[in-house]
Amino acid sequence: MSASGGTKAIVAALAANLAIAVAKFVAFIFSGSSSMLAESVHSLADSGNQGLLLLGGKKAQRAATPQHPFGYGRERYIYAFLVSIVLFSVGGMFAIYEGYEKIKHPHEIDHWYWPVGVLVFAIIAETFSFRTAIKESNAIRGKQSWKEFVRRAKAPELPVVLLEDLGALVGLILALVGVSLALATGNGVWDGIGTLCIGVLLILIAIVLAAETKSLLLGESAGADEVAKIEAAMVDGETVTRIIHMRTLHLGPEELLVAAKVAVQHDDTAAEVAAAINAAEDRIRAAVPIARVIYLEPDIYSESAAAAGENPAKAPGGPTGDAGH
Repeated sequence: MSASGGTKAIVAALAANLAIAVAKFVAFIFSGSSSMLAESVHSLADSGNQGLLLLGGKKAQRAATPQHPFGYGRERYIYAFLVSIVLFSVGGMFAIYEGYEKIKHPHEIDHWYWPVGVLVFAIIAETFSFRTAIKESNAIRGKQSWKEFVRRAKAPELPVVLLEDLGALVGLILALVGVSLALATGNGVWDGIGTLCIGVLLILIAIVLAAETKSLLLGESAGADEVAKIEAAMVDGETVTRIIHMRTLHLGPEELLVAAKVAVQHDDTAAEVAAAINAAEDRIRAAVPIARVIYLEPDIYSESAAAAGENPAKAPGGPTGDAGH
């Protein structure tokens, strides 16, 4: 996995979650707090999720094969989608079940100092993990807002870790509030309510992750900045005179497919057209290094053909509208 995949953030989150999961489970054993049990399962699920992200990054590095000629870059999207499923089922649904049972059969929390102490420790550990994820994300998100970064990032690991860490921090605060209210009132129902809130939060985060990774799995185009660079590099104004239409597709976070029909001079020889296409490919790769698979089809642009029919985009030599010039 490349540095942009956020390996450092994943490893930091994995180490924090493993330590926190053990501490929370010990606190549950001594206190009987359902919030602690839900949070321990949440941290264990998060640890498994980070393991899935690392596994996906490893599998994505495999070389292309005849059966998979474009490689395995999308493995990272698949494993990120699996993370959303685990977070929904193991984290969210389990927490809702535990919260319901606690509300239905409340009991006082024993040895209050265990859950409170562990929650404070967990909040500190998760804060460091979240800080690492933010630092790694800031290095690549540029001027994008956090919402835009999560929605537009082509590498899924950092958005997943960011949302997981954010959910973990908010969940820990909810657990601490639930435990504190249960201790203050002597009513264990508050512990169950806190657990229910944790479950709802995890399910909402899982839905957001599933929606974003589904879009990546379906296939997303290059970002607007990359498209502009490709278009500028493709046309030299001499042999390649314009882009008739173009499509881009991410084969993985760091691998882009570019397919375009380009207009060439009608009196150019085949050798001249071939040389122009090769030069255009070199310019594209220099401008956007992740554009590794490029298919350019030469054509003669025709104003009359472009104007013909109800859908000029489908006319020979006509533009498509969304990427044509």
